[in-house]
Amino acid sequence: MSEGIIVRITQETLWVIIESAAPLLLISLVIGLCVSIFQTVTSIQEQTLTFVPKILCVFLGLLLFGNWILNNTVSLMETLWSNFAAYTR
Repeated sequence: MSEGIIVRITQETLWVIIESAAPLLLISLVIGLCVSIFQTVTSIQEQTLTFVPKILCVFLGLLLFGNWILNNTVSLMETLWSNFAAYTR
């Protein structure tokens, strides 16, 4: 297995990780920002207030994007497994 193949596999894997995590991280970021603005406007300084809305929205995001994330991961694994003979040379 050459260094080029290892670098390509690593790049593909990291791209799938970033692509799969991005929707859930963006949801969490937007909800956190909205709750922070709400806390600033209402002068509520409870630090744990952001956790429940974030958890609920991330779970909803998993319901919406879970199939797509799983398909991306399965596609990567199928590609890796189908090219397994080329990696052993």
